[in-house]
Amino acid sequence: MIVKSADFITSAVTPEQYPPDEGPEIAFAGRSNVGKSSLINCLVNRRRLVKTSATPGRTQLINFFRINAAFNLVDLPGYGYAKVPEKIRRQWGPMVRRYLSSRTALKGVVLLMDIRRTPREEEIDLLDWLLEKAIPCLPVLTKADKLSKHKQKLRAQAIAQHLALDRTDLIRFSAKTRLGKEQVWAAIEELVLPAVVSSRDAAMGAPFEENAT
Repeated sequence: MIVKSADFITSAVTPEQYPPDEGPEIAFAGRSNVGKSSLINCLVNRRRLVKTSATPGRTQLINFFRINAAFNLVDLPGYGYAKVPEKIRRQWGPMVRRYLSSRTALKGVVLLMDIRRTPREEEIDLLDWLLEKAIPCLPVLTKADKLSKHKQKLRAQAIAQHLALDRTDLIRFSAKTRLGKEQVWAAIEELVLPAVVSSRDAAMGAPFEENAT
């Protein structure tokens, strides 16, 4: 993917604040401090398109970004940070479920998990929920540079077994080394490009055909 433009659109909490439900979208979900901002910034070759909070878990907004004037990347608020007040933790589920349930433009969810950590109930529940709703999920293991290549493979295998997935379903990623960047983009392109092409064809109209004589 050649990124020619990447622009912040808006932040939202409720559906009324979302941008128009047009064109394909890919959402990014994961625990606080798992590296969502770093991954998105790496994908679009920007250092600060997505701002990082000094206090993990405090940013409780859904942020929309327009890529190449063709599709959106959506940064969902992080979950699971212990120091976040219980009231805010309870708000995460309904906020994200509203978005995931109501957004017809949504073509898939990138689920980020720290390769050094065993997925917990939240990740398993989200995977099951996405499967039930037939929403494609792209599992990405972040911070791979923290482990040797051998340990990366061992952790990927253990996490795949824990989630009842094939190891090939998991993409190892590092914002520092850019490991996995092309794989993530390739997976995203498979989901968004058909919708982008279809939208452009519809805007241009059907090809002109001469009447048979």
